[in-house]
Amino acid sequence: MALKHDPTTPYHSAQDALRVLETVARHTTGITGTELARETGLGTERLTTLLRMLRREAYVEQITDGSYVTGAALARLGSAQGHEEALRDTLQHTLDRLRDSVGAAVYLSRYVDGEVKVTQYADSPASPRVNEWVDFRYSAHATAVGKSLLTQLDHHGRRDHLARHRMARLTSRTITSDKLLLSRLESQPPTMPVLDLQEYAVGTVCAAVPITAGSSVGCLALSLPVEHAHRLRRAAETLNRNAAPVLLSLTI
Repeated sequence: MALKHDPTTPYHSAQDALRVLETVARHTTGITGTELARETGLGTERLTTLLRMLRREAYVEQITDGSYVTGAALARLGSAQGHEEALRDTLQHTLDRLRDSVGAAVYLSRYVDGEVKVTQYADSPASPRVNEWVDFRYSAHATAVGKSLLTQLDHHGRRDHLARHRMARLTSRTITSDKLLLSRLESQPPTMPVLDLQEYAVGTVCAAVPITAGSSVGCLALSLPVEHAHRLRRAAETLNRNAAPVLLSLTI
């Protein structure tokens, strides 16, 4: 299965953040913001934004003299022992905060061994998750999660998936023509969120943005009740802008 690698905003942010992290890690006694700017080649405004994110996620800390050192989260993720648990906890912390910032249930999904898999989510009574009335593995054609993952595969990978999973009509809005769906997936701009406007479930709208780390295909998604559909695009843009910490955690 080949992947389509198109640069997206979270990808660039994560790459820049990694560059900052690696530079901080090399200076075990601390490095100033001015030195960081010089060594990374990043502009002051860009560096300030990345450092704010890295401090919030506990990847770096600022010590008493104002210089930066690596933080507790990086130490946990960098340890071979308990890495999976540390990664899950870090991702959950990020997803919980994303849920609160976008005001919607948030999902992290991966394409694993030819199947759609929601690996983690963050919901609350105020932001309930979607009722999985049809297994997400068999409804990729109708969900924002599924369509986002499929857009990241090549044409053969998409056709293979659709050949293994019949495109059932779940609502009156569900696309059941593989020709039409493949055409929509092909024309989907890589930096734009994929939307599900009551295609999976009546009363629910969703959006998903890609987060591809290396050869691993993934996405972040959110769901809203249809009465909040007017918030969907703005919430999706916020999700996309704030996806870098998730991608960073998966990359470390």
